[in-house]
Amino acid sequence: MPFNLRQTYLFARLDDDQFQQVTEFSRTIKLNDGQMLFQAGDAADRFFLVTTGQIKLYRLAMNGNEKVIEIISPGHTFAEALMFLESPGFPVNATAMGTTELVTIDNAQFLTMLRGSVDTCFRLMADMSQRLKLLIKEIDDLTLQSATGRVAGFLWGKWDAVGANIELEAPKGVLASRLSVKPETFSRILHNFSEQNLIKVKGGNITVLDPEGLHAHAESAGICGGSLSP
Repeated sequence: MPFNLRQTYLFARLDDDQFQQVTEFSRTIKLNDGQMLFQAGDAADRFFLVTTGQIKLYRLAMNGNEKVIEIISPGHTFAEALMFLESPGFPVNATAMGTTELVTIDNAQFLTMLRGSVDTCFRLMADMSQRLKLLIKEIDDLTLQSATGRVAGFLWGKWDAVGANIELEAPKGVLASRLSVKPETFSRILHNFSEQNLIKVKGGNITVLDPEGLHAHAESAGICGGSLSP
């Protein structure tokens, strides 16, 4: 496999025999931009690791509007929690954003392997717990905070993670859906932040001009509890 599975958190503690088992019941697939990986309701008999490109997880409302649940970037797994359910189905749709390669891993065979790897069980539990924590925070943000605060928190979090210019990981319309704001609202907030000299927007690149001001917007909305101080 061109991608080293051992670089992935979930597989890092496997011994040589266990790792060999994983490579034997895994396979690599390639999707074109916009190609669907699975639809909500499909049988969830495998989980996935993104190696290049991105996967958009989303649901469709009755009126056809799309709600982006998560954007999966390279090096991250998804849908692994479903292996613990009886006859599971995928709860969301999954579509490639750009040319995307994934490793697909058979649930039943991975569960058999898990029974001999306590370390991997605990790592899987830790990963799912962290995701649950993030989802709970997201629910709080979506229900309690303003659209401006959510966008500010998103931008400040990206800037705080890299300490440099922000390259948007997806089209603005997709990010707007991820933050549960309308695309025109997302664009208007970015424009307002630009007029306040908080940021400078050029295509998919955002330069943070005033981290303190952006942090203040997020903090006032209750989204960002961190500090700019080391």
